[in-house]
Amino acid sequence: MLGLSVIAGVLATVMVTPAIALTGMAASNTIGIFDSLPEYIEINELQQRNTIYAQKTADPAAGYTAIATVFAQNREEVAWEEVSDFVKDATLAGEDRRFYEHNGVDVQSVIRAAVGNVVSGGIESGASTLTMQLVKNICIQESLKLQGTDEEAFRAEYDSCQESSLERKLNEAKLAINLEKEFTKDEIMLAYLNIAGFGGNTYGIQAAAQEYFNTTAADLTLAQAASLIAIVQEPGARSLKTPDNYAGNQERRDVILGNMLAYDMITQAQYDEAVAIPVDEAFVTPTPPRNGCIAANDYARFFCDYVVRNVANFESLGADAESRLDAWKTGGIDVYTTLNMSLQQVAYDAVLRYAPASETRLELGAVAVSVEPGTGRILTMTQNKLFDNSEVPPGPEYTAVNFNTDRAYGGSSGFQPGSTYKMFTLIEWLNQGRGLREVVDASTFQYPFSAFTDSCNGVDPGQTFKFGNDEGAAGSMDPIQATRRSVNSAFVSMATQLDLCEIRNRAADLGVHRADGGELQTNPSSVLGTNEIAPLTMAAAYAGIANGGQYCEPIMVDRFVTREGEELPGQTPKCDQGIDPEVAAAASFAMGYTMVDGGTAVASNPFDGTPIIGKTGTTDQSKDTWVITSTTEFATAVWVGNIVGNARIRQYQNPEGFWGGELRHRIMREILGAANAQYGGSAFPEPPQRLIRGSGIELPNLIGQSPSQARAILEGLGLRYGEGDTIDSAQPQGTVAATSPAPGSVVGRGLIVRVQLSNGNLATVPDVTSAGYDEAQARAALQGAGFSNIATSCVPINGGADPAREGIVESQSPAAGTSTSRSTLITLGVASDKCGNGGGGGGGGGSPTPTPDPGGG
Repeated sequence: MLGLSVIAGVLATVMVTPAIALTGMAASNTIGIFDSLPEYIEINELQQRNTIYAQKTADPAAGYTAIATVFAQNREEVAWEEVSDFVKDATLAGEDRRFYEHNGVDVQSVIRAAVGNVVSGGIESGASTLTMQLVKNICIQESLKLQGTDEEAFRAEYDSCQESSLERKLNEAKLAINLEKEFTKDEIMLAYLNIAGFGGNTYGIQAAAQEYFNTTAADLTLAQAASLIAIVQEPGARSLKTPDNYAGNQERRDVILGNMLAYDMITQAQYDEAVAIPVDEAFVTPTPPRNGCIAANDYARFFCDYVVRNVANFESLGADAESRLDAWKTGGIDVYTTLNMSLQQVAYDAVLRYAPASETRLELGAVAVSVEPGTGRILTMTQNKLFDNSEVPPGPEYTAVNFNTDRAYGGSSGFQPGSTYKMFTLIEWLNQGRGLREVVDASTFQYPFSAFTDSCNGVDPGQTFKFGNDEGAAGSMDPIQATRRSVNSAFVSMATQLDLCEIRNRAADLGVHRADGGELQTNPSSVLGTNEIAPLTMAAAYAGIANGGQYCEPIMVDRFVTREGEELPGQTPKCDQGIDPEVAAAASFAMGYTMVDGGTAVASNPFDGTPIIGKTGTTDQSKDTWVITSTTEFATAVWVGNIVGNARIRQYQNPEGFWGGELRHRIMREILGAANAQYGGSAFPEPPQRLIRGSGIELPNLIGQSPSQARAILEGLGLRYGEGDTIDSAQPQGTVAATSPAPGSVVGRGLIVRVQLSNGNLATVPDVTSAGYDEAQARAALQGAGFSNIATSCVPINGGADPAREGIVESQSPAAGTSTSRSTLITLGVASDKCGNGGGGGGGGGSPTPTPDPGGG
């Protein structure tokens, strides 16, 4: 030991001779420097691939399928027995022939390097053993952990690992000696083979074998093994990523093969066979690493990107965002996601079919995203553009922007949801105890801002909110009708009776927020859906309604498995009771009407027997079109609209001839059909009667009242009087003839009751048959009621004369009680046994007028 120490001191002095000459440092100081260096280095976990999996179907027992591998470094660690002996021998022959003989520092190599350094006057050769190279690679790997988080520290650390300096060489030597005290030779060589760089982002012998020869480290041939080991000294010049490097690789490979022959590692025949193989396109079988979401399963690339962007939120991977990102960068994690691959394929194919990515007439966008009520698990996430996050995407059909999500997670700024946002007005209406059968005004199309209440931000009384309906509507209707037909005027009328701030709060209670991170707006137009919101957010909100008002944040991971095989929990569902269950039941009841005949979303219904609720939305000029649906098990939002620009979607016709307004429904119907087959769905709970009738006012019967009387009654009830056109009526002229809504309707306070006054043109036909009137008496009664256009017809008395019936009026048309114009012809049926015998008299003399015999009598 004493002798070795002396030799080490001498060798250190020899090695640093050039440094002494340059710096004047005393040779005796070198031993002190050596003693002060660190003594221990660990072979830490190397960066490996993370693999993302999707569930094959709704049933976890059906298994999972890998959809992506994502890694900071393309590496797959292998065990000693998984590496070809050719690789191990080539490593010895090319990098460190006496590896199994030295203790981390090769004395012979040190002497050779020292002589070279003396001659050159600098430190040009460091006599690095395989163990010292491992130390250097460990240093580099540790520095790479700083990349992307602290670039300045990364660059300084990385450069220090590779600088040509005395201190670094001595440091490597001391650490190598101590490393060999901790690990066996085989362990050190395996660590080297797993850590070494093979060009670009490819690390480790397994990844190199896969990328360059489409094989494994265990199955490499002699020529392939030598060619890979030829890379490690100069990856930039000798990697097999480009044909430009093939000649340099072959030259170094052949040197390694020659050494293997000289060291009796291979036979002459093996050498001759291997060296005869040129390093060319026929030899190299490039298999580009499928790293990242750009190389993920075609159906799931945007979902993959969403998962990767959420790593900092995965609590199972670390205590804070930094440690989670570090764990992900180290890799080796299997991520089992919530994605249902079978439904993902259905959704993807439908979106791409009806809204093709190649469309050039407009910037056409489309999305379909689904979540599971009760958990928030994301089941599908698709859009009509193809994922590509490279610096220059290959064409307009590609993008890295995820239209499903918020901007912070790779998304856009969101899209106006239009009438799908009206549900939050309905929910607040019900939350205030109002009813689904309370009639509201639907005839007003402009309101001063002062008609609204906004306890959040106030209103500007000087402005006026003007809007229109997508189609004609009655003057008044209840919220069920308004929801079924998506009537703007009815919902704005409801909003004037509520607080815009509380409508906003009900949306927020169901997880709704702006995609750009801003505050939800509360101006009057927000009632009709002018906030920009991500489709995923809207799908989750509707899932909350379908789940009895319990909102669950969207999640995407069911579980993790570490590189050690330890299973970690995924994202735990985070659910809150956003709205009252009875309110949710009543809202669902109304939303069910949109999915049946007469409803705006009926075209989305596959009619497979599964109960479905939903709502459509169309923004101004049909820039955006939506349909959002939910069963008790599966909620989906479909958006078709302009990515940028203001083209009218309803006027767009896709290559198959389908008009833009129906595309959302065709996409939705295909998804629902497949989803319902897997998940099914149960009936929604019945709403309570209190939310059917509500707290409204039963409209009294105002018929026959004067206008002033009617106004006083209505205003006394908190209603508004509105006068419409006069109508034909039996009521006295100028009195109330009809109201809208009708008497007995339950109406909300503030409703405008449309009153129609009588023009007096109608009269009620009196009863002239029940009292046994003769013709003269009947005429007198009719004329007394204002009817002068009177005719008679003969009613035959069969079986001979009957004095008791003769001349008596037995029928009248119109019937008694009919309100009709005073000029209406009134026909009296008078009984006679002379009908058809020619004995009749004229209509004006009081005698019956016989009806002529059809036979010509």
